[in-house]
Amino acid sequence: LDRVTTELHAALREAGKRDTYTAYYFPAHAYRLTSRTNIYTTGLAVIARDLFHVDHHNAGRPHDITHRRRVKNLKQTRICAHVSLEHEDGYRLDVFNTHLSLPSMFSREFWTGDARMGFGPNQLAEAKTLADFVDRERRSDFFVIVGDFNSLPGSPVDRYLREERGFVEAFSTVRGMSPDQARAFPTAGFLNLRMHLDHVYSSPQLEWLDFEDTRAFGEAGAFDGLSDHVPLIARCRVPAERVSIEPSAAS
Repeated sequence: LDRVTTELHAALREAGKRDTYTAYYFPAHAYRLTSRTNIYTTGLAVIARDLFHVDHHNAGRPHDITHRRRVKNLKQTRICAHVSLEHEDGYRLDVFNTHLSLPSMFSREFWTGDARMGFGPNQLAEAKTLADFVDRERRSDFFVIVGDFNSLPGSPVDRYLREERGFVEAFSTVRGMSPDQARAFPTAGFLNLRMHLDHVYSSPQLEWLDFEDTRAFGEAGAFDGLSDHVPLIARCRVPAERVSIEPSAAS
């Protein structure tokens, strides 16, 4: 992550830009060889532009959303990272970054359904834990929830977050896509599989502008071939009439 930030700043300077960013790392899981030696570690990150003041983050203790029933010691920990940002214009924005588990192979749904990603009861339990955490910890009405949900558009996980918790699924909203149409736009690939697993959810108060730089997995572009996922690149804004500015700032 330090290397990513270093390269980012070098690229910005080369482009003649003075913007600077701070990276926050949220550790999730470690596969240990010994108590002091890790074989493999996982985690999440948020890179915030220094134009924002970060007044809270949970990097020291990311929120565990993992649903555990069997083989608890082998279950990979899933977390939700949270960063609360304050903009110089007077509004706050909460960023939540997460990564849900794969559907459990121990559930009946895994073996009987036509689709699996987002249909696992363990995934739905994690989505509920995630949504509860967002509602409890957010510090403003403006928030985004991003990450690899391992869930298809229209799956029980996606429907729960949209229909029961009231979150906006930004990509399909901006593109005017039905769940079936969104499924046909893959964000990840493995061997010959192509799936739409990554999502950007938000509060209804945010106004989404576009995803114009987002490319489907396998489509030619700047990120083609770099990962088994492609980034969702979006722009949004806080409507001006919703920004609360202190009198001293307004002067």
